[in-house]
Amino acid sequence: DPCQNGGHWTGTFCLCPPNMDGARCQFGASTINITAELGPSILMLARVTNRNFSEDLRDTSSPTYRSFVDEFSRTMDRIYHNVSGYSGTRVLTLTRGSVVVNYKVMLHPPAGDKPTPDLHRRARELLDAANAAAQPRNCSHSAGRCQASHRRSGTSLTGGFSSPELCRKYAPANFSRYYYPYRTQNSLLCVTNCTLNVPGSINCNSG
Repeated sequence: DPCQNGGHWTGTFCLCPPNMDGARCQFGASTINITAELGPSILMLARVTNRNFSEDLRDTSSPTYRSFVDEFSRTMDRIYHNVSGYSGTRVLTLTRGSVVVNYKVMLHPPAGDKPTPDLHRRARELLDAANAAAQPRNCSHSAGRCQASHRRSGTSLTGGFSSPELCRKYAPANFSRYYYPYRTQNSLLCVTNCTLNVPGSINCNSG
């Protein structure tokens, strides 16, 4: 297996974990966009009842884990797309109990001087949308869907950060010390000295 940093060899190429680049997953991504991570979010639990938990679902680099998470995320996008402010989901953990998914629903940060969204109302909208999804269409693995029950487990509202510690939370572990936050007009990015078009960047073509 020629893949590094948690990459998985498919037989023809390396399938890299998030924020890893290179033919062998040997490089950290030049830019990591963490804008959505800093917006308001709601923690949810879903119990997927038509799947049994297997040990490879503990391994975030395994093809089984990635396939499950991709399928779950696509399903949640279909269910939540009409909820105001919805920007996506991020799976945090998978545990036993059929498969219990602890996940975060990310909301768009309020623009400019707009007020922070009412997270309790948003949580109610998310639960209503999830519970309204017809059970036969709710996520059967073979059909790209999953039968699931959902409940809310918490809320989070993250403020602005400028400390490099923020990026170390999201950057690949082997490269985390090289990343620092960089604000643009509409985004918060984690960049390195090799990121193009960033003040103070250097030419890293030679390594």
